[in-house]
Amino acid sequence: MSYLVLARKYRPKNFTEMVGQEHVVQALTNALTTQRLHHAYLFTGTRGVGKTTVSRVLAKSLNCQGVDGTGGITAEPCGVCQACTDIDAGRFVDYTELDAASNRGVDEVQSLLEQAVYKPVQGRFKVFMIDEVHMLTNTAFNAMLKTLEEPPEYLKFVLATTDPQKVPVTVLSRCLQFNLRPMAPETVLEHLAHVLAQENIPAEPQALRLLARAARGSMRDALSLTDQAIAYGSGQLQEASVRQMLGSADRSHVFRLIDALAQGDGKTVVDTSEALRLNGISAAATMEEMSMVLQRMAVLQAVPDMAEPDADPEATELARLADVMPPDETQLLYSLCLHGRQELGLAPDEYAALTMVLLRLLAFKPQAHNASATAEKKSLNETRAQNLAPAKSAMPAQPAIPPSTPAPQAAPAVQAKQAPPIQTLPVREMTPPRSQHTHSPAQNSRFEQDSDHDSDAAVVAMPVREQAPVSAKYEAAAPTQIEVVPTPEGDFWFVLVQQMAQAETINALVRELALQSQLIARDSDTWMLRVERESLNTTTSRERLQAALAQAGHAVRLMVELGNVQDSPAKRHAAAAAARQQQAQDTILNDAYVQSLMRDFGAKIVPGSIKAI
Repeated sequence: MSYLVLARKYRPKNFTEMVGQEHVVQALTNALTTQRLHHAYLFTGTRGVGKTTVSRVLAKSLNCQGVDGTGGITAEPCGVCQACTDIDAGRFVDYTELDAASNRGVDEVQSLLEQAVYKPVQGRFKVFMIDEVHMLTNTAFNAMLKTLEEPPEYLKFVLATTDPQKVPVTVLSRCLQFNLRPMAPETVLEHLAHVLAQENIPAEPQALRLLARAARGSMRDALSLTDQAIAYGSGQLQEASVRQMLGSADRSHVFRLIDALAQGDGKTVVDTSEALRLNGISAAATMEEMSMVLQRMAVLQAVPDMAEPDADPEATELARLADVMPPDETQLLYSLCLHGRQELGLAPDEYAALTMVLLRLLAFKPQAHNASATAEKKSLNETRAQNLAPAKSAMPAQPAIPPSTPAPQAAPAVQAKQAPPIQTLPVREMTPPRSQHTHSPAQNSRFEQDSDHDSDAAVVAMPVREQAPVSAKYEAAAPTQIEVVPTPEGDFWFVLVQQMAQAETINALVRELALQSQLIARDSDTWMLRVERESLNTTTSRERLQAALAQAGHAVRLMVELGNVQDSPAKRHAAAAAARQQQAQDTILNDAYVQSLMRDFGAKIVPGSIKAI
C-alpha cells in the first residue's frame, strides 16, 4: 500500500477540524445554519492555509444527505454519505475544480459555464471551484461576469487565489471575500504535536518549534517539513537533526553572538562566525535567527510581564540578554540585521558578508558612540580650560599668518563658568521704544512715577550683574577653534597656492590637494608635501599639480606622504573664518544696547544667527 503524506492524510474533513481560521469557519457555519447562502465566495490567502479545504467542506455541507439519506444543508457534514465520500475522493459529478493556472483561456471558462445550464445530477447544488483564479485572462473574466452575477439557484461559485490584487474589481464585487490568515507558529506547533501523537512518533518540543517557524504560517508546509524530518531522523524528531535538515543556526551560536556584541567582544564575534562557516550553517539563517531573538528581546524590554520561562526553555537566556543589552542598542542591532540579510547576495562569500555585518553591529554600538562622544567632549573641555586666561594676564602670541589672510584670533575667555561678583555700575536709564514694547496701565503709572521722582538725574545707580562677553545662552554657537602651527614653508606654500588658485591653473581635485597639503621640505628639484587623506594622493592629481607648479615657475618633482597636517592653506582659511566669526559674536555680545536687553528683558540671541560679513 502506498504511503499517504501527512498533508493529505490529515486534511480537515469538516469545519471543526480546521485550525487557525476561526473567523472564516464562524461566518460560514452561521450562514449554513441560517441558510443565508451567497452564490459566490472568494477565498484569499497564502499557500497552504486551507483555501481548497474550505471549498470542499463547503461543497459537502451544501450536498450532504445525512447518515440516513434524509439530511439537508448543514454546517456539520456527516462524512459517510455518498456525496461526502465522493467529494473527498474527487469523483463527485456536481463538484468541479478548475485549475486556472493551466486553464486560463476563455475557451476553458466557456466549457465550464456550458455545464451551468444543467441541473445537478446527484447533489443538491452544483459547485464550481476555480483555483488560482487570478491567472485567468481578461477575456475569460469578462466571459464569466454575467453568470457569476446571476447564476441559477442551484449553482454556487467558489474562487480561490493567492493574489487578490490581480482579480478585477468587477469580479470582487460579485463575491463574498474571506481572507484566510497565515497561521501563528503556536497554532502550527499545537497541530503538529496532535498529528505526531496520532502517528505515535516521538518528537522534541524544540524540534517542533523549528518546524513551526520554518513553515511561515502554512500548515501544508509544516506537515511536508514534518514528513521530511521524520525521514531524515529515521522516525524520530530531534532538535539537532531538524536544525541540521533546515540549515538553521543553533540558538546557542546566536546567543553567543548577541552576548559578545553586547559586551563589545570582537574576538568572540569573529570566532563564532568562523565556527558557523566550519559547521556549514547558512549565513542567511543566522541573520534570520538573530532577528527573531532580537525581536523577542525587544518585546521583553518593553513589556517585562510577557516573559514565560516555563513555556519556553530559551526564555531564561532571552531575559538575561534583554537585561544585558540596552533597548536602543537592541533596536539598532535588529535594524542592521534586517538590512544585512539583503547584502549577503552581493558579497562574493556569504560568510565574509556575515562577518562584516557582525563587525558593523559592533562598530555602530550606541554605547561605543556615546563613549567616544564623551571622550571628545571631555577633551574639548580640557582644551577650552587650558585656553582660558585671567582677565589681567597677557594674551598668548598669535601664529604668523601671511598678510593676505587675516590672522585667526583666540577665543575670548569664557566667563560664564564662574559668575562675576555683583557690582554697582552707573548706567543710563533706557526706555524701550513704544513701537516695540507695550505696557499695562499699572506699568505706565509706575514708569511715570519713577520719571517724576528722578527727573533731574541723568544717570541712576542700580545693582546690576555684569554681562559676560560669551553668555551661556550663546555658548552652543561658539565657533570651532582651528589649531594652526605656522611654519616658514607654510607661509611660502600658502602664498603660492593662492596665486595658482587666482590664476585658475588648479581646480577641482588638484586645488583640493594643494589646499589640504602642507609643504614639509623643498630643495632645487624636489618638494615634499604631506596630506591626511589618502584619497587626495592620486597619480593624476599629483601630476597635474606638478604641471601647475612648473607653469608658475617652479619646475620641481613632487613627493606626497601621508601624515598629520598642522599648517595647510585650508587650515589657515578655516582659522581666519573662525576668527571673523568670533569677532562678529564679540561685537554683538559686547554691545551696550544688547547687554541692556539681555539684562533687563531676558532677551536671548538665537544660536547660529550671528554671521560674519
